[in-house]
Amino acid sequence: MRGLVPPPVRRWIMLAMSVRAAPGPLCMVLIAFCLAATPFAHTQADKEEVGAIVTALQSRDYAKATQMARAAVQRFPRNSQLWTLLGIALSDQKSEKEALAAFRHALSIAPDSLAALEGAAQIEYQAGSADAMPHLRHILQLRPDDPTTHAMLAALAYRQKDCATAVEHFGRSGTLLESEPSAVQQYGVCLLQLKQTEKAIGLFRHDLELHRADSAARRRLAAVQLEAGRAKDSLATLAPMLENQPEASTLQLASAAYEAAGDTPHAVSTLRQAIVRDPRNVDLYVDFANISMDHQSFQVGVDVINSGLGLLPASARLYLTRGVLYVQMSEYDKAEADFQKANQLDPQQSIGSAAQGLKAAQTNDLSQALATVQAKLAKNPDDAFLLYLQANILTQRGPEPGSAEAQQAIQSALKAVALQPNLSAARDVLAKLYLQAGQTQQAVAQCRQALRDNPKDQTALYHLIQALRKSGSQKEIPDLLKQLAQLREDERKQEAEHNRYKLIEENDAPTGNASQ
Repeated sequence: MRGLVPPPVRRWIMLAMSVRAAPGPLCMVLIAFCLAATPFAHTQADKEEVGAIVTALQSRDYAKATQMARAAVQRFPRNSQLWTLLGIALSDQKSEKEALAAFRHALSIAPDSLAALEGAAQIEYQAGSADAMPHLRHILQLRPDDPTTHAMLAALAYRQKDCATAVEHFGRSGTLLESEPSAVQQYGVCLLQLKQTEKAIGLFRHDLELHRADSAARRRLAAVQLEAGRAKDSLATLAPMLENQPEASTLQLASAAYEAAGDTPHAVSTLRQAIVRDPRNVDLYVDFANISMDHQSFQVGVDVINSGLGLLPASARLYLTRGVLYVQMSEYDKAEADFQKANQLDPQQSIGSAAQGLKAAQTNDLSQALATVQAKLAKNPDDAFLLYLQANILTQRGPEPGSAEAQQAIQSALKAVALQPNLSAARDVLAKLYLQAGQTQQAVAQCRQALRDNPKDQTALYHLIQALRKSGSQKEIPDLLKQLAQLREDERKQEAEHNRYKLIEENDAPTGNASQ
């Protein structure tokens, strides 16, 4: 969105022109706007200072302009224009912190100074700060139809996930959207989230009309059409790209559209093309397995996943996907083995790990993470979440069962659930530790309690299956595996929707991840 915001001096000139300042040299335009921006009257000496500084800015001698402005505000400390010019000069020298202070000082003298409001808002906006929003709203009180201000407010609202506000201001930013693809994408995503599907389709169609050679714009329109349930329209949009050596991401999207349109043979053949084009893209194998599952062709899905594992033997996602297929085939031992393999390859997958909260302490150095958490615990010894984090990090370090570190992890997790009984992530850690220590009944108890609190806890389900297997109690395992597979399937559908939004939101980003 930075492309929407001109540099300070140029933007100031634009504003001056738009309020019909007197024509003439650049310095006269700036002075006219400067004088119009505040109700304060100034002496001829003040005006001469302003003119000299504007001349230096016009000559791009920002160091001289800064020096003159510093001296001038000392002599005329209540002149908001001089403080604003100081802010502009400092901003042009990349001294944003000092520039912002100067703009704020100008506003303390003249709160309605458009120039100072613009300068402060731009610096805060470019820093990604929500502090820009009050300044931008103030500008709109003075200039309600300013498209750039609306665009900036929309972008900030989008960052804050406030789509209602973002849509309101994107809609009033006019033709600025046409030259800013990222703004179009953000606007479109918010329209979709607000269920304004027709408006989103119109937005992306207009964007494609303006950028017909942009394959990313075409894919975005096709993706939003598919999201809206218009699979045939999506295929029509993609048709020009499918004629000549399409990329794997285009083929993947087309496959989803064919399947949504009820044309499974074309969906399968197109996805096979995508796999040939990008054989290390895990998402493509998973998509193929999902089509196989939807049509109860489970063995076909297993065969495709097997070919993927031949190239990507360390992919936890492929093992998880094959495990779900095995559940559908009632091959529970194979399914359990695949879930276990996935857990070994990637303990941070949702099956087999207490992933919740680990990101709060995630680091390449677990010792450093542990020290950080323990320092916080020293100040807050009864913080259940910190106690859970301590137990989780200790567990990630792989302590030997029965060791002092393993016992510390157990005690930390036990205290966490005593303080917060519904903290299922801590119970997941306890179950894992009890399993490692051979205390299967205690593990079963923790898993069942975690599932009572959160029936969708895949970690607890996985550990419960392990614990029952070790205890010799086999009766529940098939049903639990089915339950686990269903949760994985539900999660897969959510991931598919998320990936479609990413395709709409990102600039032609690949949908797959070969490293997985």
